[in-house]
Amino acid sequence: MHRLFVGIQPPHTIRERLLGLIGGVQQARWQSDDQLHLTLRFIGEVERHQAEDVAAALGSVRHGTFEIALSGVGSFGRHGKGALWAGVKPHDELKPLHKKLDQALARVGIAPENRAYHPHITLARLGRQAGPVEPFLERWAGLSSPAFAVHHICLYESRLGSEGASYTIIQRYPLG
Repeated sequence: MHRLFVGIQPPHTIRERLLGLIGGVQQARWQSDDQLHLTLRFIGEVERHQAEDVAAALGSVRHGTFEIALSGVGSFGRHGKGALWAGVKPHDELKPLHKKLDQALARVGIAPENRAYHPHITLARLGRQAGPVEPFLERWAGLSSPAFAVHHICLYESRLGSEGASYTIIQRYPLG
């Protein structure tokens, strides 16, 4: 089985900026450089033949290049499962791209996502033992960056391990 998702790998300078935010929340499991990405579409576990179909389907997606920038921070969830994230803006290029990915994946048997799409870059995973997040959220509320160009999207494979997930870029798909 292959656990897959489609995402955007921010440029090195943006990942460095995000790594500079790490700290201030006890027991948070902070992401490493190679884990920082903006998920466009989670696919989940698929067999090898379906993974090949997914890779081919993603090659059919047509979308122009665009720019996004970091914009604020936030958190999802609580009660033992949650995350701290950095936001991005504008969303007006990301949502149509998400929809195109959904349509391409539906053609190879991957069901559309049921939840609303909220573009973000996960910074940390939060378990039950995580400390309060409010000081972190207040400190970095004004997070921003220069706009960065998105020239391609990536098909990632996720492997879960005792130290968390590791991500490998399987294929890059140019935009434009």
